[in-house]
Amino acid sequence: MDALIERCAGLDVHKKTVAVCLRLPGPAGGRLQHVRTVGTMTADLLALQEWLQTHQVTRGAMESTGVYWKPVYYVLEEAFTCLLVNASHMHNVPGRKPDVQDCVWIAQLLEGGLLRGSFVPPAPIRALRDLVRYRKVLTPGTQPRGPAAAHGAGGYRGEAGVGRHGHSQRIRRRDAGGLGAGHHRSRRAGRTGPRPPARSVAGVAAGPRRTRPAAPCVAG
Repeated sequence: MDALIERCAGLDVHKKTVAVCLRLPGPAGGRLQHVRTVGTMTADLLALQEWLQTHQVTRGAMESTGVYWKPVYYVLEEAFTCLLVNASHMHNVPGRKPDVQDCVWIAQLLEGGLLRGSFVPPAPIRALRDLVRYRKVLTPGTQPRGPAAAHGAGGYRGEAGVGRHGHSQRIRRRDAGGLGAGHHRSRRAGRTGPRPPARSVAGVAAGPRRTRPAAPCVAG
């Protein structure tokens, strides 16, 4: 595969780690490859940005895995061009070996010009979108009903679906419209007296049995 991008990086983003593969031009027309694993804290991402800038990386690519790509993308987009790649599109490209890491495969596809980035709004649009969503939560008459209204201003969770305290929202069955176990417990608590005997399925289907009247006795 011919290298169209000389200095690029492929990133495999996880919840707590980021695997990075750096592809650079090597001696005698070859290619050099460096693989490193870093954390996802802000200090780790800033160190990663500095390391990639030291090697004069011009383009990077990563998968759109859940919401874990957002902090990595937002930090690295200030240093060079970043591509957010659809995972299904990347895995449909033939020629991958089974022992190749994801970050290495992303870097190889990127340097060959075989990746197409998805649309990511620029930073001003993202900030405006978060501001409008937060304003909608604070404005009277436009607050959502249900469990989100109980949180008040703290119910706003931004793009990642996580609140300001770092807790994800969990919707219970009764909040989603179901009756829940408490409803059935309250009905059982209000019942008095012995429980009626349960009828068998066969008895319910057949109904009450009819009996013939006895024949009259005639004296001889």
